[in-house]
Amino acid sequence: MVAADLDSDDDLQCSLRRFKADVFRALANPTRIHIIECLREGEWSVKSIQEHLGVEASNTSQHLAILRSKGLVLTRKERNQVFYSLRDPLLTEVLDAMRKYFKSHLEESLAMLRGMQP
Repeated sequence: MVAADLDSDDDLQCSLRRFKADVFRALANPTRIHIIECLREGEWSVKSIQEHLGVEASNTSQHLAILRSKGLVLTRKERNQVFYSLRDPLLTEVLDAMRKYFKSHLEESLAMLRGMQP
């Protein structure tokens, strides 16, 4: 490999890391994760999302705007309603992997705590 190829590979890896960080920043809020989990089931209206979350309309709109700005959700307008869906259902696999990761570490911690009991 020549030096130019290595620089290009480094640039690509750096861009990929920035992309991952942006996605994780967008998901770094429990409400936004809840929205993504709702959209796992399919398309939802903004009103349905808001009612399900039990938060103010402005709060829901802010979270949806962040998810939209990072390209994680798509919108469709029908008359006076806006509907949201996941841009790529693969995102739910990321959340499922995080659930497994959490469960694995929780089980380790519980086993350690059990071992500490007299």
